[in-house]
Amino acid sequence: MKHINIKVIGKVQGVFFRASTKAVADQMGVKGKVRNEKDGSVLIEAEADQITLDMFVEWCHKGPEKANVEQVLVEEGELQGYTNFVVIKKNLLW
Repeated sequence: MKHINIKVIGKVQGVFFRASTKAVADQMGVKGKVRNEKDGSVLIEAEADQITLDMFVEWCHKGPEKANVEQVLVEEGELQGYTNFVVIKKNLLW
């Protein structure tokens, strides 16, 4: 298992990016969370095996139909041991 932080930049808010990310994560078996950032980006914490994470990041470069992804930044993080994938609705501390 590996943990990565993904920042998706572009037209990614108001286009069902978080809901679509959860659907794809659930389908792939990725655990973690996704939230909107104040700067208009989407931040994702994801945990899975390397092959699954590679496919997940590949999807993040496209996103849902109405999204226009300009940039995807990925960095490794510390394993958190998530048990599911959740959408954070409000910008609360996590």
